[in-house]
Amino acid sequence: MRLAVIPARGGSKRIPRKNIKLFGGQAMIAWSIQAAQRSGCFDRIIVSTDDGEIAGVARSHGAEVPFLRPAVLSDDQTGTVPVIAHAVAWQNEHGEEASEVCCIYATAPFLRASDLRRGLEVLRTSGADYAFSVTTYAFPIQRAIRITAGQRVEMFDPEHYATRSQDLEEAWHDAGQFYWGKARAWLAAKPLFGQDSAPVPLPRHRVQDIDTAEDWEQANLIFNGLHREGKDHGIQD
Repeated sequence: MRLAVIPARGGSKRIPRKNIKLFGGQAMIAWSIQAAQRSGCFDRIIVSTDDGEIAGVARSHGAEVPFLRPAVLSDDQTGTVPVIAHAVAWQNEHGEEASEVCCIYATAPFLRASDLRRGLEVLRTSGADYAFSVTTYAFPIQRAIRITAGQRVEMFDPEHYATRSQDLEEAWHDAGQFYWGKARAWLAAKPLFGQDSAPVPLPRHRVQDIDTAEDWEQANLIFNGLHREGKDHGIQD
């Protein structure tokens, strides 16, 4: 069976209660739940949380919360893989064993149902253990600079000072929206970033990490811009 797991702990510090804070007229987590529902990919959509209020909001939008995540997996040091592995193990012990499992972040309001369907197809056709969303950097990372302790600047890669941008290799980063994986890979705690993972490219205008107040404002600007242009907000096909 195909399982969606949406991690949503209650202890967010930089944006308090961000998983259920209103965004675009509804709780932030609702966008992820609706994208999963519309995709048609899943036999079950579970929210993994340690928080009763988040659990209630998730259920009100049609997701299941069949367990509360243990405290040992709910601090800000716990990574994604053990949280998903815990949900997969719970599913395997209490029902039909999961075969393909997708972690969907609770703060992914621009995720499309079609992105999830494409991710599943990539997982199946690539032979990889994982397939996850990626996007390009807006600026060549080889030309990055640091600010020194003396308030001066220096390049990370000075050898590329005179290299034209168009001659530099394009770089990609994790888009932070979804991670499809084979159940056995999650249970084995295989790392997400490696040779056994395949990319699912997304356009930069639909990718925004939401960890700080500035991120939240940027996401609002993107949302409002898409709305003005009559484009989708993340849950359309």
